[in-house]
Amino acid sequence: MNIKEVFTLSFDAIKERKVRSILTILMVMSGSSLLVAVSGFGAGFTEFFKKQFSNLAPNILFVSSVVQTQDGSSVAGSAPSPTPKITLNQAVVSRIGSLPFVDEVIPSFQETVIVSSRGESKSNAVLSVDPDFLTVVAPTLEFTEGSSIRKGDPSAAVLAEDIAFPPGEENPFAQIGESVRITYSYVDEAGDTQEESKNFAVSAIMESTGNPTIDNAVVINLDAGNSLLQRAGKYDSLFVAADSAEYVDAVEQTIRNVYGNNIGITTVKAILQTIQEFTGGITSFLLSIAIISLFVGAVGIITTLFTSVVERTKEIGTLKAIGAQNGTILSLFLAEALIIGIIGGSIGLLGGIGGGYMLARGGPGAGEGPPLDPVYIPADMARVLVISIFLSMVAGLLPAWKASRVTPISALRSQ
Repeated sequence: MNIKEVFTLSFDAIKERKVRSILTILMVMSGSSLLVAVSGFGAGFTEFFKKQFSNLAPNILFVSSVVQTQDGSSVAGSAPSPTPKITLNQAVVSRIGSLPFVDEVIPSFQETVIVSSRGESKSNAVLSVDPDFLTVVAPTLEFTEGSSIRKGDPSAAVLAEDIAFPPGEENPFAQIGESVRITYSYVDEAGDTQEESKNFAVSAIMESTGNPTIDNAVVINLDAGNSLLQRAGKYDSLFVAADSAEYVDAVEQTIRNVYGNNIGITTVKAILQTIQEFTGGITSFLLSIAIISLFVGAVGIITTLFTSVVERTKEIGTLKAIGAQNGTILSLFLAEALIIGIIGGSIGLLGGIGGGYMLARGGPGAGEGPPLDPVYIPADMARVLVISIFLSMVAGLLPAWKASRVTPISALRSQ
């Protein structure tokens, strides 16, 4: 009996037991679909964050003060109380700026304020920084038509596009040339709540960049921020620009050598690595569930083929009586398992692709912000198909071996 005849007989046997075979194929398909969907979604998630963080300058380090908590531990932050271990002032800016491979040190004040315009008031972040350095922090930054950057004007404000034109709202919150009022509430040394307010003219609107530091902020210059936020020259954070991305680690180490752990340092690379580790853990968990589903499919194949052996005892005995060898019977049942694995795995690949898009489009936050598209790598999909077929073949080994041991005498006794 040649290979073609073996597969023809095996395929006919599958068709004779349609319902049972379809259910077994569905079990294999569900496992492979889940594997493809999860791997595609995980790869797409990683690629999504890579694209998002590519909008952040890869040569930028975020430096913040470290404050001492009551229990003696240290935490990075910009809170004015308790007193930070090292105050980020002009002396620190000059010291870091003199270090090797440091191209620029950009001081900033950052706070949450109330922004009022056209009779509406909203809570937004304010970023006080030299406007000329905005494109250093966000290289892809562009401004809407009619925008102008007034570096030395303490009464000028630059709005993020989502602040000026809130998503989902028909009317703009503020436009170029209009006035906005920024109010900052704080607690003074006596423990009383105080407010500081100032009017600003909108001179520019920033288009969305994917950089959260820029996309959710009202930008004013350093002098205005220092006065409005009552900072007295004590910066909340520094953007340190290395000569290039390859020097980021060297610059971080140099700053550590100077200030030790008394200063907080974060890089784009570190943020991305943390996110990848987090998503990698979730993906691994989901993949383990998918693999369990495949094993369930394998158990289904074992059950189906064992039942088939019992039902076809007479047929097997007859084949042996007319000269079929044990190897032939073994190959017939292994071919059934192979066909089930190929059909289930192949359909599973297509189902997994659709499932990946459903995960991406139907998950939390779907429809908000840039789209997250799953990424399907041919090598990964081929691996899933091979795993599906391999498990199907392994599951079919025991029933096939049992079938090959059936004798013509036992077939006659079963009649």
